[in-house]
Amino acid sequence: MLERIRQSFQLTLDELLNKTTWPTWEELQSSAIVTLVASGLISIMVFLMDSGFENLFKLFYQITK
Repeated sequence: MLERIRQSFQLTLDELLNKTTWPTWEELQSSAIVTLVASGLISIMVFLMDSGFENLFKLFYQITK
């Protein structure tokens, strides 16, 4: 049982060190910027939708009073 666990860890380490391609620093920075911009746009969109629904419900509640 312990031998199988050790072998699994060795295979995982070999995969990470020899078979995985890691991004360069420039690729990593570029991906981080894309993620930051996308997160910002999504948060703005959610804020606008939330504000719009808030105003819509306020109007609805004023009409139904």
